[in-house]
Amino acid sequence: MAFSKLLALLSVVVVASAGPMVLHEWRAAAPSGFIRHGAAPANEMITLRVALKSNDVGSLEEKLKSVAAPGSSDFRQWLSMDEVKTFIQPSPETVSAFNAFASANGLTPTVISPNGDWVSITLPVSKANQLFAADFETFTHPNLKSSITRTLSVSLPSELVGHVDVLHPTTAFVTPDARLVPSAPQIRKRGPAASCNSSDPAGVVTPTCLQDLYGIPATPATEASNTILVTGYEDSWAQRADLSQFLTLARPDMPPSTTFTLLTTDNGTDPQDPHGSTGNLEANLDIQYTAGIATGVPLSFLSVGGADFPTSLLDTTTFLDGVENPPTVMTTSYGAIESNFGASMATKICNGYMALGARGISVVFASGDGGVRGNHDFSLICANNTFLPEFPATCPFVTSVGSTQGFAPEKAMNLTGGGFSNFFPTAYYQTAAVAGFLETVPDDFAGIFNKTGRGFPDVSLQGWNFELVSGGEVWLEGGTSASSPTFASIIALINDRLISAGKPVLGFLNPFLYSKGASAFTDIMIGHNSGLICPASSVAFDATEGWDPLTGLGTPIFPDLLAAALAPTAACTTPSTLDPCSIAYLASPEAHPLHTPHLLCLHSWFHYGCVHHTFDHHGALHALALSSPPSQPLTPSCGGV
Repeated sequence: MAFSKLLALLSVVVVASAGPMVLHEWRAAAPSGFIRHGAAPANEMITLRVALKSNDVGSLEEKLKSVAAPGSSDFRQWLSMDEVKTFIQPSPETVSAFNAFASANGLTPTVISPNGDWVSITLPVSKANQLFAADFETFTHPNLKSSITRTLSVSLPSELVGHVDVLHPTTAFVTPDARLVPSAPQIRKRGPAASCNSSDPAGVVTPTCLQDLYGIPATPATEASNTILVTGYEDSWAQRADLSQFLTLARPDMPPSTTFTLLTTDNGTDPQDPHGSTGNLEANLDIQYTAGIATGVPLSFLSVGGADFPTSLLDTTTFLDGVENPPTVMTTSYGAIESNFGASMATKICNGYMALGARGISVVFASGDGGVRGNHDFSLICANNTFLPEFPATCPFVTSVGSTQGFAPEKAMNLTGGGFSNFFPTAYYQTAAVAGFLETVPDDFAGIFNKTGRGFPDVSLQGWNFELVSGGEVWLEGGTSASSPTFASIIALINDRLISAGKPVLGFLNPFLYSKGASAFTDIMIGHNSGLICPASSVAFDATEGWDPLTGLGTPIFPDLLAAALAPTAACTTPSTLDPCSIAYLASPEAHPLHTPHLLCLHSWFHYGCVHHTFDHHGALHALALSSPPSQPLTPSCGGV
């Protein structure tokens, strides 16, 4: 009897491991703070999410580069839901390969995404260990409400290699962090909402203050199709009563009945708890400053459940994949250490944001509140010179927002997250900007970071002493949690004006921000992002002239950013041949800044050899030398909206 049971067990192992196994992902140890408790029970049921390889994600990226590029012939011609699906859905070969694997091993996959690129399977831990050469164990973490089941390595059967991108949960160990630094409640009464106090760098920030500081209009938006989405995670719930009280306090010119539409996914909820002040601080901050800044823009709050943070992020993108008329802007104030996600998971999530950008959604994320050390902002890590970037802020398809404080002058906050990704290379739209900053880093700089990584943040905005209401009490909060929803609100207001003018919305922002929009920011040149707790002497980056990994391009000037967004990128009208004098006139930086349509067109001709050029690290035209006129007619490649 025992011998027959052994034969049966061996036969299962042989079937499960038929064909060679290929290591998919591994880590040497669980991240700091996670405690191992031994092997997970063999009969514990685990649901694995399987990311099937997309049909043609590379072509989607190329398409996005085109539609997001000022001057391209299809500029801002965002894709439909079905058009994006043609790139994201798995190929029939991939679906067939996975279904054959599942059938051979007695598994029943369930499709869990509108594009068909995510499926789930439920199986015992013992079988998961066999099928994927894993060793699932139980882990706990002080910041997690319950234990988790993870493995330090996972492999794929050879027949699935090239068909499966991610298995989750396996090697991703993530504890999400909200981007806020709360103070004790400020229970007091005061008069009408105040403007920024330029004499007090620690002064209270209100919507009126931000409107004055950045030139943001209070005129209500008018376009119903233009909506802004606030994402909510980790059981932080936006409170309608607190929003009403906040508007009465800070925006008495707005109806206190202004509210939001509740959306849910992955068993998300939004219970209204008038006494839940601290647990709802994050959601209340986000919803109150989108409502208070994006005057009149329809507002939604997406409450996301999810067994863990990566799952919640994935479920956010898959939820929006199935929405026919999605929001034009999405803001998120959460993130975690990039390395804790693992490269495959981070890439898959990031590709999800790329798909949203292609549909015309501006995806905005807070950059983190631990300076260069991620959100590990505690004294034991202050002497560690290995910098820890934050994800999803490092994803090249999101707009990452850092924090400033003070008014005269405005400077980078010491806690503002920023640095360089270890997973994603320098983004194509920021190559010159990042190169300029790296030239300022001394050769003996002690910080350890990836000089070829995607630099973040992209922009910045006030992030300290934001006044809000939570649990019926007035609080002051700080962090990039305050900055992200405010910047997203600025984009929503610009979208409102674009729609009114019959133009497409901004969509994927970054190529526009680093080119035509770059002059619409105030350069912040003071600051050191060592972190809130680490001493100022800790190794970190310094703000400098031009883009830097503290404040990005700087803080927005609303009228200028609106003008840049509305300005036509007209089709080129240049004659078929150019003489050197014409080139010199068109290329004159005094007459035409780099972001004007003339120079956008001229820039597309540089490869013909008409003009030799160099740029400084702000992306501005620095020097020009003329060569002979082209020997053949030029064919400009720019278009317009």
